[in-house]
Amino acid sequence: MSSDPWGRVDETGTVYVRTADGEKVVGSWQAGTPEEALAYFERKYEGLVVEIGLLERRVRTTDLSAKDAMTAIDHLRTQVEEHHAVGDLDALRARLDKLVATVESRREERKAAKAKQTDEARKAKEDLVTEAEQLAQSDQWRAAGERLRALVDTWKGLPRLDRKSDDELWHRFSHARSAFSKRRKAHFASLDAQREEARKTKERLVAEAEALSKSTDWGPTAARYRELMADWKAAGRAQRESEDDLWNRFRGAQDVFFAARAEVFAERDAEQVENLKLKEELADEAEKLVPVTDLKAARAAFRSINERWEAVGHVPRDARAKVEGRMHAVERALQEAEEAEWRRTNPEARARAAGLTGQLQAAVDKLREQIDAARAAGNNAKADKLARELEGRQALLDQALKGLEEFGG
Repeated sequence: MSSDPWGRVDETGTVYVRTADGEKVVGSWQAGTPEEALAYFERKYEGLVVEIGLLERRVRTTDLSAKDAMTAIDHLRTQVEEHHAVGDLDALRARLDKLVATVESRREERKAAKAKQTDEARKAKEDLVTEAEQLAQSDQWRAAGERLRALVDTWKGLPRLDRKSDDELWHRFSHARSAFSKRRKAHFASLDAQREEARKTKERLVAEAEALSKSTDWGPTAARYRELMADWKAAGRAQRESEDDLWNRFRGAQDVFFAARAEVFAERDAEQVENLKLKEELADEAEKLVPVTDLKAARAAFRSINERWEAVGHVPRDARAKVEGRMHAVERALQEAEEAEWRRTNPEARARAAGLTGQLQAAVDKLREQIDAARAAGNNAKADKLARELEGRQALLDQALKGLEEFGG
């Protein structure tokens, strides 16, 4: 008979292992010595120790699932319970129990982590859906479109939720993208229609601009070109491939017209500058007639000057008022001289002026006598009233006397 602290072999070759519940039969050994039997079953025990140690390490250091870990534990526990090894089997049971607790703890941790991950994924997807639905109403077509594409990539990187929740959120997300795409498509279809209409309008404007480019009706044509430019701006932009070509044709037609007009105007301006010099010389000649000493000679001279003036063409617009003003001043001086001559040579007018002057002088004399009488009588109020009336009559008399002087005395 042979034994060690954890087992023994009896005389029949039966091998026992000692446990807290008493001895358990390990097996029968007939092929060698009892020592060899114990050594064999002790090696089996060491094998279990190694396997449990490896499983402990896998649970601790890898992402071994709880299910696989429990399967491995159950397999090892069966081997321990079958008592086919000699050693501290109770210690192995304790290690397996502890390992079960560890696996259960890990299972709960992973369950909580998964629940947290799911909550975070749900929140993230809800946020994506909310943003997508807001973007669906945007008119910033390029920026919103790029952002929606980025949201899809973000969505793909998030964990799936339960099927019902995931499908509902995806349906809202997809609907928002579709709504945006539909609005964008309608917008650009409308824009294309507007650009096609703009192209047709601008082709008509180009045709008219090109037809006007040879016109020499400078004023009305220039005004029409301004109207065409306003119509061009109001028409909006055509398609890019048409816009530049149409604009070049439109601008080119205007350039032809305005270049021709500028050339004609330059020649006209040069002629008008020469005309201005001639009219300034005529104005100098006319101004020498003032002051008028010989009305008849001055009138004849001015008539000759004016005939030569009328024969001269247009002058620059900014100089016209000044040079014409000089001639008008001479003309007014001649008119005033004629009026003065007429007054001097009109007997009836002189007689009327003399009569009026006599009447006013008599009235003034009478008022003075009345004032003296009133003051002598002590009636100062009446005297003051008559004095005020005298001032008015005296002013009229002074004016009449001045007019009479113009008739020569």
